[in-house]
Amino acid sequence: MSDVSVDANHSSAADNQPQDNTRRRFLTVATSVVGGVGVVGAAVPFIASWNPSAKAKAAGADIEADISKIEPGQLIRVMWRSKPVWIVRRTPEVLAELATHEDRLKDPNSENEQQPGFAQNRYRSLKEEYLVLVGICTHLGCSPRYLSDGAFAEVVEGVPNGFFCPCHGSKFDMAGRVFESVPAPLNLVVPPYYFIDDNTILIGSEEGAA
Repeated sequence: MSDVSVDANHSSAADNQPQDNTRRRFLTVATSVVGGVGVVGAAVPFIASWNPSAKAKAAGADIEADISKIEPGQLIRVMWRSKPVWIVRRTPEVLAELATHEDRLKDPNSENEQQPGFAQNRYRSLKEEYLVLVGICTHLGCSPRYLSDGAFAEVVEGVPNGFFCPCHGSKFDMAGRVFESVPAPLNLVVPPYYFIDDNTILIGSEEGAA
């Protein structure tokens, strides 16, 4: 009986050996597959992180501004790269006053690079009528107020229109040029832009730029 029992056990062990090998191979393959899936799963977010998000694209994207409804003397605001951009439709009277106070400005000829080359002129604009500025003071980043119809003369005598920063008292004329004896060291920034047509400005690029 014992011999039969031994033979039976021996036979059973022999029969089970291929099954054990098969199981090992299955587990090895399964582990490799699961591990591979894990690697791929980990790699997908990593690779995706190389691509800019929709929010990042939007933050740096050019924007179009409709100027068809801006009245003379009116200012509208749009957002570009998380910054406020002002568009002002200047009247002939406002344009004429730009020449009357240049001896009171820090940089009347826009020699500092606060504007594209096309805006390095008295009006700091592509078209004299329309002023386009980043509405952030060049001192500490506050947003100046637009004072028109004589209100600006309360802060700069004899100049009826301009921009006044309430944070530290910096003053800018209707071309965004900074007055002397104020904290702001530079003129307001003119962003790159161009006119798509008579009613639309594209802010963020210059015409013909790649």
